[in-house]
Amino acid sequence: MVEPEVAYMDHDGNMDLAEDFLVEIVARTVERSQNELAVLERDVDKLRAVQKPFPRISYEEASKILLAKQAEFDVPFEPGGDFGAEHETALSSGYDLPVIVHRYPAAVKAFYMKNDPADPTKALCLDVLAPEGYGEIVGGGQREDDYDTLVAKIDRHELPREAFAWYLDVRRYGSIPHAGFGMGVERVCAWICGVRHLRETIPFPRTLGRLYP
Repeated sequence: MVEPEVAYMDHDGNMDLAEDFLVEIVARTVERSQNELAVLERDVDKLRAVQKPFPRISYEEASKILLAKQAEFDVPFEPGGDFGAEHETALSSGYDLPVIVHRYPAAVKAFYMKNDPADPTKALCLDVLAPEGYGEIVGGGQREDDYDTLVAKIDRHELPREAFAWYLDVRRYGSIPHAGFGMGVERVCAWICGVRHLRETIPFPRTLGRLYP
């Protein structure tokens, strides 16, 4: 994972950073790895088209799209729940660029995600879904920076406070707004290279019963 965390960054800035980051990665790969992409028979025109701005849709907008396609799914989409792989594929299939889905229900996101002040039932979070059926490549959000709110969330989730003592300490005497995300390196490589299975992009394969390659 690549995991930037930025002080004084809000939710909108976090979406901008994820977008800029992916655009730069794709552009540099196209510039520097023409031979490798040719060997992989990757359609480079699709990569050159990866420019700002990415489409951005709310969870509610995404839910409407999925409900309209419900008959296509092996596992039905449950409104208010998280997305499965086939749901992510269905959402991204309508776009030639990565699509950013934001403001999921707070109930399905981690306790440390900050709630949207305009609608506390929503979390200030984002997922970036790659086109061509590659699914989620980035996930993150703005973090809860208020100590009392964080303690209340831990209790609401029935989590042991002692397990998060170190985490609470970084906010106990005050904190700042901050946000970040995690980018799956292998997932991004699979998408950029046009490789159909994630196993082909893992540099250190994990196999049962083996400690060494």
